[in-house]
Amino acid sequence: MSKFLLSLLSLLTLLIAACAPADKPKFTYTDITGAAFARELTLSDHHGKPRTLADFKGKVVIVSFGFTHCPDVCPTTLATFAGVKQALAEKGKDLQVLFVTVDPERDTEALLRQYVPAFDPSFLGLRGSLAQTKSAADEFKVVYQKSAGASPSTYTVDHSTQSYVFDRQGRVRLLLPHQAPVAKITADLQQLLQVR
Repeated sequence: MSKFLLSLLSLLTLLIAACAPADKPKFTYTDITGAAFARELTLSDHHGKPRTLADFKGKVVIVSFGFTHCPDVCPTTLATFAGVKQALAEKGKDLQVLFVTVDPERDTEALLRQYVPAFDPSFLGLRGSLAQTKSAADEFKVVYQKSAGASPSTYTVDHSTQSYVFDRQGRVRLLLPHQAPVAKITADLQQLLQVR
C-alpha cells in the first residue's frame, strides 16, 4: 500500500473517530435509553406524600418493584442498593432508591415506613391503590400475581425482579437484573452521576 493511501486511511480513521459521540457511556447493564416505557410513576411515599419521578430530578434514581413479605428477592435487592450507595461514598447523596410495592393490601404506609428505610434511611417506599399499582406495573412492564399460601393472609406475590435506573434529567437509562453485583452497578451509576 502506498504512503499516500496509508495517510488517507489514517486521516479517514481520525475523522470517523472525531464524529463519533465521545461521551456515550459504555454500561455493563442493558442500556434502555429512549425506551417507550417506564416514563412516569405517580404514587404516594411511605409518609403519605404524593410522588412522581419529576420530584427526583437532579438525582440518579433506581426504581424497584416488590413487597415487604418477600422472603428473598426484595430484601436482597434493597441490601444490594444500600451497598451501592455506600460504595458511591460522597456521590451516594445523589442516589435515590424507590421501592414500589406490588402488594398494597398488606403493605401499608406504616409497614413501608418501617421496612424500606431499614436498608437505608434515604430509601422511599411507594404505594397506591390496586388500580394505581397495576397502572405503575404496566408502565414499567412489571408482571406480578398473588400466589396462595397456607392461609388467606400468608399469600406471596410472584413478580418481575428487574430494576430501572433514571439519570439526573429523569430519563430511564438502564435495566438492572436481580443479583447484579454492587461493584458493577456502582460503576454504571458513577457514569450517570458524572453528568449534571
